[in-house]
Amino acid sequence: MQCRYRIVLAALWLAMASMPPAMAVPAPTVEPSRAEGSPKRPKICLVLSGGGARGAAHVGVIKVLEEYRVPIDCIAGTSMGALVGASYATGTSVAEMETILKGISTELLFKEAPPRQERAMRRKEDDYGILFTPEVGLDNGEVKFGKGIVTGVQLETVLRRLSKAKGHYQFDKLPIPYRAVATDLVTGKAVVFSEGELANVMRASMSVPGAVAPAEFGGMILVDGMLTSNLPVQTTRNEMGADIIIAVNVGTPLLKREQLTGIFGVSGQMLSILTEQNVQASLATLTPSDVLISPDLGDFSTGDFDHLEQIAPIGEAAARKVGDRLAQLSIPPAEYAALRQRQLVAIEPDLRPVDEIRFVNLKRVNPKTAQAAMATKAGELIDQTTLDRDMRRLYGTDDFEHVNYRFIEEPGKRILAVDAVEKTWGPNYLRFGLGLSSDFSGDAFFNILGSYRKTWLNDRGAEWRTDVQLGHTSGLYTELYQPFSADSRFFVAPHALIERRTADLYRDDDRVASYEMTSMLAGVDVGSHFNRYGELRIGMEGGQLKPRLDTGPEILSPGESRIAQGAFRAVLKLDQLDSVHFPRSGWRAGLNVFDSTDTLGADDDYTKWDGDANAAYSFGNHTLSLAMKVGDNIGSNSLPRYDQFQWGGFLTGSGYSTGQLAGEELKFGRLMYYHRILEGSIFEGAYSGFSLEASQIGKPLVPGNSEDWLRSASIFIAADSPLGPVYFGYGRAEDGNSSFYFYLGRPF
Repeated sequence: MQCRYRIVLAALWLAMASMPPAMAVPAPTVEPSRAEGSPKRPKICLVLSGGGARGAAHVGVIKVLEEYRVPIDCIAGTSMGALVGASYATGTSVAEMETILKGISTELLFKEAPPRQERAMRRKEDDYGILFTPEVGLDNGEVKFGKGIVTGVQLETVLRRLSKAKGHYQFDKLPIPYRAVATDLVTGKAVVFSEGELANVMRASMSVPGAVAPAEFGGMILVDGMLTSNLPVQTTRNEMGADIIIAVNVGTPLLKREQLTGIFGVSGQMLSILTEQNVQASLATLTPSDVLISPDLGDFSTGDFDHLEQIAPIGEAAARKVGDRLAQLSIPPAEYAALRQRQLVAIEPDLRPVDEIRFVNLKRVNPKTAQAAMATKAGELIDQTTLDRDMRRLYGTDDFEHVNYRFIEEPGKRILAVDAVEKTWGPNYLRFGLGLSSDFSGDAFFNILGSYRKTWLNDRGAEWRTDVQLGHTSGLYTELYQPFSADSRFFVAPHALIERRTADLYRDDDRVASYEMTSMLAGVDVGSHFNRYGELRIGMEGGQLKPRLDTGPEILSPGESRIAQGAFRAVLKLDQLDSVHFPRSGWRAGLNVFDSTDTLGADDDYTKWDGDANAAYSFGNHTLSLAMKVGDNIGSNSLPRYDQFQWGGFLTGSGYSTGQLAGEELKFGRLMYYHRILEGSIFEGAYSGFSLEASQIGKPLVPGNSEDWLRSASIFIAADSPLGPVYFGYGRAEDGNSSFYFYLGRPF
């Protein structure tokens, strides 16, 4: 896991570019190395090595360099050092770096998915099911996987948002000229970046093999520069014209014999051996006029992100040990102040309009579809925030494993080139899901799910999805989603369903019967999506329903009849929640209308509607969530017994059994509070909380059951996990009904 953690700290250093310029730290009293009017001073370059969390020591070193008024004329770095170097080169002060060290969130940087609000609506809907596995590709029977544990897209998004230098730059034109080093995975050679979009370049320099998917630039497949040049001394000497080099080596020492346990230890040692070999080669090129700083970081590892504030002072102490050498490089106070003032000047991004937006090397995805997902348009001024959001939105379509951009200048033409790399394991994907629940009083349910999705069946973006589920609810659902055109918001979606589910019948607190309900339906919808905000569908469906008494007295049997069904339907979904499992901000709303009519062959004429809404607001680690759901019939025809509302269960009438409350009318409201007790990285952490709920079932299915408002409450602890959200809770109703609950998967 150290490789993965190495990524997170690597990411935070470019985040140091998010704050406004500050004045340089006052220098100590030292004698300048030369008198006023002396010959031109030598060019001094700073070289920063990779090293994961150990790279916090770079901040301490830079702090001392400023105190001694050592001018830094150029910077080169690899991996962790590339990110610290980029931060300093774009005008971030030491004080700003130290502040960010205290407040950085691994959760912000380490989550792979883009902000949920930016994802395509079809992909948001997956969150409401029980799918939990990563998708794997299927191609002619061959199983394909992604190239890394994470793709680095969300990490890159954060870097782009926080960087002071936004957009594409020649690195010699930054406040401090700069270079970053990556490794070409095909040739095995070092690749030195002298221009580019900083977030993309940094992401390439720190793409630890196996942990972060490689980056692709100009046909090259790039991984972490530590493999070829972890301390890029030669880069500053040969490409940047350095006369004097200050090299800071924070690389991880080799593990001892007793530490070589397990596959991760052996794999990590292999990377460390490769890194150490090229570091030693770089150290051998240092001359007597150069300065080497090697902080004694002891047992601090690349994954020690909880101790960053302890690591930074070690770099400071190491730099002070060579204070006599640094003093020889000092320049007069006025000259140094003028230099730092120039280096702290904010960089103005190039926001000129582009003449063309060009998608590079797309083979499956239609460029018109990709362009339709972007708010940035040719001929309009570039808005950096909008462009960053466009990149996240493109990734949120789930067609790409990586998305970035660059600007190209052609004769008389400025082009925004979007490098959207299609998933190499696509276009057909398989995922699995698992759901478990128990109320510890005899009711325990499980469901397993397999979902197969075929994408880009034609150039308009057709998608065919089939879900197969076994368990408490078993069935098969299949749908073909066909947009009218590549850039259209409108679509047609024929679908079919075969399902078997169980429904229980209660008289007060006693279960008197259980039914097996088998449905066979087919239909077609016409709809429109509202970008990432929501979707509206209007359609029709028909089929049959066969209810069968499973347990209970024969008098309650529905007989052997088959119920013909045919209906028009409308479904509106709006979704801007930041999370489905543990939302901390945003809102969601939905409305469903189901009009069963004999015009389409139905045995029963009735119209049913229901609506729901949910909103969340957080302050610190505290969250308040408000939810409601209402439903009723329209017109004089009552809802048939087989299609009445069923309610009750954890967080939907806590204290009652699942589906215990049934009737023609439903009113429900819930106020929920939860507190994050453990922050997560890939997952959403752990929470404790409680809910206050009120439910009313009008015109109950069983005469005599309560029509009053039923008040209940729950307390719970919950956590996100590799298998989905896990809940353990206790619910109690005002009338004395109570139950413990366990859920793996969404309980509501």
